[in-house]
Amino acid sequence: MWSAEHLVALAATAGGIAALVVLGRKRPGSWLRLLAVAIVADEAVWWATLIAGGGEPGQRAQPLPLQLCDFAILVAAFALWTRNQLAAEVTYFWALAGTLQGLLTPDLPQHFPNYLFFQYYIAHGGVIAAALVLVIGLRMYPRPLAVVRVAGLTIAYAAFVGLIDVVTGADYMYLRAKPATGSLLDLLGPWPVYILSASVVGVAFMAILDAPFRLKSRLERKAIGVRYARDGEAAGR
Repeated sequence: MWSAEHLVALAATAGGIAALVVLGRKRPGSWLRLLAVAIVADEAVWWATLIAGGGEPGQRAQPLPLQLCDFAILVAAFALWTRNQLAAEVTYFWALAGTLQGLLTPDLPQHFPNYLFFQYYIAHGGVIAAALVLVIGLRMYPRPLAVVRVAGLTIAYAAFVGLIDVVTGADYMYLRAKPATGSLLDLLGPWPVYILSASVVGVAFMAILDAPFRLKSRLERKAIGVRYARDGEAAGR
C-alpha cells in the first residue's frame, strides 16, 4: 500500500476514469453497454481463474462473488445497460463510499505484472468509472432520500452475507474479521464494534456524497422562486 506500484496503478486508474466520464458527458451511446460487458467479463475471468486453481489460498477460500465490490460490479453493469435510476444510485454510493476504499487500501497479494493485479484495478476502477459516468457524465443525479434507500439495501445485503458467513465460515464483507492488510477498519475498533462503526461511517460518507446534489436542488428551487417573484412583480406593474 502506497508503494510506487500502488501509486502508479492509482494514477492510471484515475486517468482512465476521467477519460470515460468526459466521454460519457460528450458522447453517451452504445459504448456504455460495452463498458458493462467489459467489467462483468473481467469479473468472470477472475472467478474462472480461482476455480482453475489460480490466486492465493486465501482468495480461493472464498469462492462466491459476495464481497460488496463483487456485487457492485453486477449492479453497475445493470445500471450502465438499462440506465435504471435506483441501480445508478446504488452504484454511485457503493462505488465512492466502499469500492474506492478497495483502491486506496488494496487487499491484494499479487503484484505487477501478474494478471490478477490488473484484474483487481480494472474491477474496482470499473465500478467507480460506472458510477461517475452515470452520475456526472449522464447527469443521473441521486434523488431525494437516495441515501436512505441505498443504506437500507446495503444493510439488507450485509445481513444476507452475514448469514452466509455463519453457515460457511467465510469472511465475506469482512464481517468476521478485518482484512490482513491495513484498512480503514483498523481505526474503527475491535470485532464486532468495527461493523457498527463502519456502518455509521458508511452512512456519513453517503450523506457527504449526496450533499452537493441536495444543495444543487435547493439552489434551483430558490432560483425558480426568485424568478416567479420577479414575474409576479412585472405582471403587477
